[in-house]
Amino acid sequence: MTSATSVDPALPAGSTGGLSRKRPLGDRTFQVVTLVAGLLVLVILVLIAVSTSQQSSSWFSAEGISGIFSKTWNPSTNHFGALTFIYGTALTSLIALVLAVPVSLGIALLLTEVVARRWSRPLVYVIDLLAVVPSVVWGLWGILVFAPWLQHIYTPIGNFFTGVPVLGNLFGPPVSGLSFFTAGIVLAFMITPIITSLSREVIATVPTMDREGAYALGATRLEMIRGVVLPHSQGGLVGAVLLGLGRAMGETIAVALVIGSSPVITSHLLAPGYTMPAVIANQFGEASGLFRSALMGLAVLLFLFTIIINVAARAIVERSARRGRGA
Repeated sequence: MTSATSVDPALPAGSTGGLSRKRPLGDRTFQVVTLVAGLLVLVILVLIAVSTSQQSSSWFSAEGISGIFSKTWNPSTNHFGALTFIYGTALTSLIALVLAVPVSLGIALLLTEVVARRWSRPLVYVIDLLAVVPSVVWGLWGILVFAPWLQHIYTPIGNFFTGVPVLGNLFGPPVSGLSFFTAGIVLAFMITPIITSLSREVIATVPTMDREGAYALGATRLEMIRGVVLPHSQGGLVGAVLLGLGRAMGETIAVALVIGSSPVITSHLLAPGYTMPAVIANQFGEASGLFRSALMGLAVLLFLFTIIINVAARAIVERSARRGRGA
């Protein structure tokens, strides 16, 4: 009689005939540690959302939807409308993207498609160093050096566009060195290294065979980039831009120092303004009661906007990866 635990002689040596073998202790420990780390991030995000929502609940209930999206922000009368700060955040982030995206994409293409590796490596190090410069350094440089210098440039620009339709409303007088446009330029400086680094990594994943195939068909370098590199990298590049947008929307200290702190909605780009992170940083120390709840509500809105942008960026990157695998 054959034992129930005997191994079929037809099976290869060392095989258990489909019986599961216990995973090593190191593998199981690593799996548990990584699972706990991933869940910890989610728990922290949930706790942040819950705690800030609780502290801002009185503002949401007192103002309502119409009050929250109004332009009136007057702590003396307990009216706290967030529309002015949402507008300022969106405008400065848009200016930053318009200025940063073409430069970032151009640098990424330069480092991956034009410059030899021995010359591109030092440039990569410099770009990575710019990405880790503290925001307070950017803000101090902006308010002490950059904004006064821009004031001398804004003045002739404002005089030149005086009375010009549309452009006069955007760039005409009065002008200020501390303005929406200055904040947008500083944000562009800050997000350019981030978008550049991510774009460079995405472009580097383009298969060499595809590039060589384009050259074999007689394509020039520009035609190869337009026909091979950009279509293959499209999803990743969009994800990089959206991640840069999330960084620009959440920037606090640098924008608070260079935007001018004026709660107005205006089409004039060279006028002072305000953003959601800036008003939180500037006014939180003196806030209490409903005022403090309103500032926490701005934090909730900003947190929600940045989460949506980052989730959208991740979805676009994953979709691009699936298309690249032919899924």
